[in-house]
Amino acid sequence: MQVVLLERVAKLGQMGEVVAVKDGYARNFLLPQGKALRATEANLKRFENERAQLEARNLEAKAEAEKVAARIDGEAFVVIRSASDGGALFGSVTTRDIADASTEGGFSLDKRQVVLDHPIKELGLHPVTIVLHPEVSATISINVARSQEEAEIQASGKTIQELQAEADAAAEFDIQELFDDIGGAANDDDAGLVRTPENN
Repeated sequence: MQVVLLERVAKLGQMGEVVAVKDGYARNFLLPQGKALRATEANLKRFENERAQLEARNLEAKAEAEKVAARIDGEAFVVIRSASDGGALFGSVTTRDIADASTEGGFSLDKRQVVLDHPIKELGLHPVTIVLHPEVSATISINVARSQEEAEIQASGKTIQELQAEADAAAEFDIQELFDDIGGAANDDDAGLVRTPENN
């Protein structure tokens, strides 16, 4: 289907361009969202008549998006999830989870504005792109942890694997100390015995 774009659409084109897209993409996304019109002669004339208004509206929306991007760029939001000892999540963090976390943090985002390159399936800090306008995006950090305390530790720069390694090393050290204490006590007992011919 041929459509004329009413705004810039990523990987498709700029405002005013006539592009060919699959029928389903046009019917289910571009047309209902007001991002394009069918490229009929009447719609092309309509677009040319409304072009100045569309460009002005686009500039206003872009300016508003840039203000929001300046505030949200670099922000970090915490998502609490259950996970294994190795840090693998039981499930994954979705775009809805990220939008909800940012909304709780004071920024109203829609899940369609969140772009995930790959599913988040492990604990840690994950950069996520937020598209506020076709020409404006920002990057936030999602801190996925099992508890608020763990999130604070991760935010300080330590990973769950490092924390686990430290805990294992501390436990190993405690066990070694215990064996040293037991061995030392046994040696003290042996040293306290005086061998006499009657004891033998």
